[in-house]
Amino acid sequence: MSSFIIEGGRQLSGTIVPQGAKNEALQVLCAVLLSSEAITISNIPDILDVNNLISLLMDMGVSVKRESAGVYTFKAENIDLSYLYTEEFYHKSASLRGSVMIAGPLAARFGKALIPKPGGDKIGRRRLDTHFIGIQKLGASFNYDPDKKQYVIEAKKLKGCYMLLDEASVTGTANIVMTAVLAEGKTTIYNAACEPYVQQLCLMLNRMGAKITGIGSNLLTVEGVTSLHGCKHRILPDMIEVGSFIGMAAMTASEITIKDVACDKLGIIPGSFRRLGIVLEQRGDDIFIPRQEEYTIESFIDGSIMTIADAPWPGLTPDLLSVFLVVATKAKGSVLIHQKMFESRLFFVDKLIDMGAQIILCDPHRATVIGLGNQLHLRAATMSSPDIRAGIALLIAALAAEGTSTIHNIDQIDRGYQDIDIRLNRLGAKIKRI
Repeated sequence: MSSFIIEGGRQLSGTIVPQGAKNEALQVLCAVLLSSEAITISNIPDILDVNNLISLLMDMGVSVKRESAGVYTFKAENIDLSYLYTEEFYHKSASLRGSVMIAGPLAARFGKALIPKPGGDKIGRRRLDTHFIGIQKLGASFNYDPDKKQYVIEAKKLKGCYMLLDEASVTGTANIVMTAVLAEGKTTIYNAACEPYVQQLCLMLNRMGAKITGIGSNLLTVEGVTSLHGCKHRILPDMIEVGSFIGMAAMTASEITIKDVACDKLGIIPGSFRRLGIVLEQRGDDIFIPRQEEYTIESFIDGSIMTIADAPWPGLTPDLLSVFLVVATKAKGSVLIHQKMFESRLFFVDKLIDMGAQIILCDPHRATVIGLGNQLHLRAATMSSPDIRAGIALLIAALAAEGTSTIHNIDQIDRGYQDIDIRLNRLGAKIKRI
């Protein structure tokens, strides 16, 4: 198990470029299974979750060619369905939650799929009902084998239909759309997720020959086609990394420019940081964060305490609430962080409390942060990263703390952030990987 040794209290400066979006990459990589023709995808982040999915696709028979850094060509011409029944497939796919999105493409193109109960972050209950009910409505059957802990999917004939999703699940919407593109007739998906990642997937599928309308809304219409062809696709910059760098700059009183962020795809993320008092400027497609000695949390118009909560797009992504929470500890004022989606994601706050932060964990979903401004002097600590997003929040805290901190289990951070230690060291951080 790897660890970071972080020398805190150092100001950062310079320019950093966000990686390709992890969440989009996992979706579009699964989509290559829908065609036998070559598909070239660029701006693929070099992170554990993505690399593990590429490895899994290769084991399934997908031809993978690395064209250059972050650019790969995939050709799913000769898929070995017998591999799905092996122990190796079971263990590889079970350890990667994103692998659940191979179910739709396999069912649509080959009429069968096996999906082990997936793993991923330990951040609370993450049910798969939306995925499975949607694919079932298209005509697939699901059987759960409790001994092998896997789902067996069979789809002799898929037929389009109307469906109202019980929740606007991003990966659920992606899985259903990838199933519907090869189903017979029209599929209407209401309460669909409309995150930029889903928009990107739909645009890629349309370039492959799919017929999807309503992209960017919560009402998607899919006219089924008989086959899809190849295409070229470029992944968006990772909005979670952009938000992480904004928070990092504020917390360490640093001046940073984040390049090529796709500002029009960030939604309310910049505005939400401004509510914490953080100054940031859009310069073309870049974001500039000037050095701030302090920042003050706004209150609502009626004077009540500011609340920052996650919500389906175009609301605030839940993946950034851990960053907002840690950044608020050094602001002046108070804020309620409300994590609605996952009931275990705020449990890392005990580590911040040990470092000197003033936080009250109200319940598994809510935490009140009493920001102390410059009166807060975080103490260095030895910690362990419980999940990707808590991991980056703890790294931000360690960078702002006085003294040398240690973060264990940084494989969790590596799952979502490419060469984060190397890139931050170029800005003046002092992070050692051991």
